Amino acid sequence: MDNAAGDYEMGEVEEDMYFAGRIMGDSESDEEDEDGYDHLDNKITDTYAAEARKGKDIQGIPWDRLSISREKYRQTRLEQYKNYENIPQSGQGSEKECKLTRKGGAFYEFWQNTRSVKSTILHFQLRNLVWSTSKHDVYLMSHYSIIHWSSLSSKKTEVLNVSGHVAPSEKHPGSLLEGFTQTQVSTLAVRDNLLIAGGFQGELICKVVLSLDESFVMICAFPQSDMDLDRPGVSFCTRTTYDDNAITNAIDIYHGPSGSVHFTASNNDCGVRDFDMERFQLVKHFSYPWPVNHTSLSPDGKVIAIVGDNPDAMLVDSQTGKTIAHVRGHLDYSFASAWHPNGYVFATGNQDKTCRVWDARNLSKSVAVLKGNLGAIRSIRFTSDGQFMATAEPADFVHVYDVKNDYDKEQEIDFFGEISGLSFSPDTDSLFIGVWDRTYGSLLQYNRCRNYSYLDYLM
Repeated sequence: MDNAAGDYEMGEVEEDMYFAGRIMGDSESDEEDEDGYDHLDNKITDTYAAEARKGKDIQGIPWDRLSISREKYRQTRLEQYKNYENIPQSGQGSEKECKLTRKGGAFYEFWQNTRSVKSTILHFQLRNLVWSTSKHDVYLMSHYSIIHWSSLSSKKTEVLNVSGHVAPSEKHPGSLLEGFTQTQVSTLAVRDNLLIAGGFQGELICKVVLSLDESFVMICAFPQSDMDLDRPGVSFCTRTTYDDNAITNAIDIYHGPSGSVHFTASNNDCGVRDFDMERFQLVKHFSYPWPVNHTSLSPDGKVIAIVGDNPDAMLVDSQTGKTIAHVRGHLDYSFASAWHPNGYVFATGNQDKTCRVWDARNLSKSVAVLKGNLGAIRSIRFTSDGQFMATAEPADFVHVYDVKNDYDKEQEIDFFGEISGLSFSPDTDSLFIGVWDRTYGSLLQYNRCRNYSYLDYLM
């Protein structure tokens, strides 16, 4: 596929850096080592915090048996990784504004790396395929399956398989009763027992999921307020558009003023659509001059931050879709946005290799410009208490910033592989990172350090 991950951003290194004919972090083929062995025929096992403290590599990479050290390979990746840009030289042009941060923060500590959970991506620019619903529960894409993983029970459950035919088990106005076949999932969102998958052809598949005792997932047909555990199935299927350029880029689930669950879908046809999931109906449709790659709703529900195939972002009225303000500063296209819980600070992630933090009360300049190491900032998350913000590059690096202290200090999480997404748990205790790699693909879990608890933040 023209948009597949392997066509653009994968790192390349010299021949003597190859690991038996493949490159770590290179995902040009869909083939993976399903048996769990590396190129040295070593069984690759999960890694836990106690082992990491004793010196084991968190991904289980046997550096002592390779012809290259971790430090040398890291340097090679930094030098040769090719960041994808729609506007040439945007990464270089943004460097002069970037804030110098102090590295070495220890806000989240490594807890475990789970290799049995294979996180994958399909579109090289869309990296919102990992969602945590508790400190033990996470949902992610793995090829054609949406998987639930419980770190409490160490149990993996297939929630939805889209490789075949998927059709709704309920009848709602606007729902496509014939469903879809072989949906290529481009984006995902999970919140408040609602799971929504968006596809390359504008598909939207909505399913209600219920986590019981944080270790067992029951699929049901209605939201938790009207639960019927005996009726599993997909609740709603629709296609946002039949345009050729129809890909669903992002989904944002939120609560409306009355408490009803809504979601917003961002599409390449320049549209933003709002669906009411109590009535399973499209209620708003806004159009803009360029493809919309991501939206996020402010905590008070009044303003939507919109980013897309334009260097400028926009703040628009959530009820009318009319532009409130243009947000200028980035030099390339943006694919990520997020609001701080305080309701006036928000952040945008761009292919110019920066995350810009803004104050909606004064948009004349950025609050902070934070630089990536390898490439674009493709995913952004704030903790629910507002103390930390995490940003993900396309590969190898996740940055966690201390928001309380003006982003001056950061924790840099360093590994190898493409990043399918990242997610804080709602209680802020856990941070999950999906890693896509043919041999070392996995799910990383970090837990919040005790000296950075929510009570410390309030003091």
